[in-house]
Amino acid sequence: MNVTIEPIKEHIGAIVHVDKEHLCDDDVVQAIRDALEDRGVLVFPKINLTDEEQLAFTDKFGERVKFTGTVPGGEGGGDELYKITLDKKINKEPDYVLGTYFWHMDGVTIDQPLPKATMLSARALSPTGGQTEFASTFAAYENLPEDQKKAIEDLKVIHRMEASMRPLYVDMPEERLERYRSMATWMVHPLVWSQKGGRKSLVLGTHADEVIGMPVPEGRALLAKLTEWAAQPDFSYSHDWQEGDFVVWNNCGLMHRVVPYEADCGRMMHRTTIMGTERLGRPLKELEAA
Repeated sequence: MNVTIEPIKEHIGAIVHVDKEHLCDDDVVQAIRDALEDRGVLVFPKINLTDEEQLAFTDKFGERVKFTGTVPGGEGGGDELYKITLDKKINKEPDYVLGTYFWHMDGVTIDQPLPKATMLSARALSPTGGQTEFASTFAAYENLPEDQKKAIEDLKVIHRMEASMRPLYVDMPEERLERYRSMATWMVHPLVWSQKGGRKSLVLGTHADEVIGMPVPEGRALLAKLTEWAAQPDFSYSHDWQEGDFVVWNNCGLMHRVVPYEADCGRMMHRTTIMGTERLGRPLKELEAA
């Protein structure tokens, strides 16, 4: 086989060594798929994929999904490739990117199956900051004490996009609040997700806003505590980008965030996303109407 996979840490991460000419070979794709389940985040150092090569691998890996068509960098075109940047010539509405400074999972506030995997190519870097950090919510759950697992096993959480944007403001303008609510859905997800493959993970991020049945302060304190637990060094990995790196991660078992960087530095990442097959939760309005 034309691929080797080298673990980075005990609970998370691997480096994939493969010539890009073999990236779409059937056996290579299967090995990468298996490694993604086992390691959570995969790094292809300086593989220097073109957009066409990234899209070809995306299609080989699974079905493309586009859920950022209403934000700058994701508008127009039909290739489902999203340009992540704070470059004002491309992105005149930076909130969506600035919100990624905080722990999150992709697609949690959209009424569709949770995206399975996210793929990111480094096209231009920032001189300082800009690392992407990952935390395994599989490892976080698996290593909780049994009494804590039992205490949270049936909890449901309301996820709101405006919650993930709250850290950007002292006082959020009303027009921003309306904008975020128009872009997303208030979704109710289990705090502990029992996936079809048998593994369990925590569903966390700044979008996790309210634990149903708990007072808001207590619920948010619990979510903050679990997020800190998941982000501890044993379960997390920080990727220091080199231009040309390609990184793939399992969005169903990891949170991620970017370290803040200079807004005018020209940092540019190209992202594609793989459709998932498991619908995690339901819109809050459907549950209230039931």
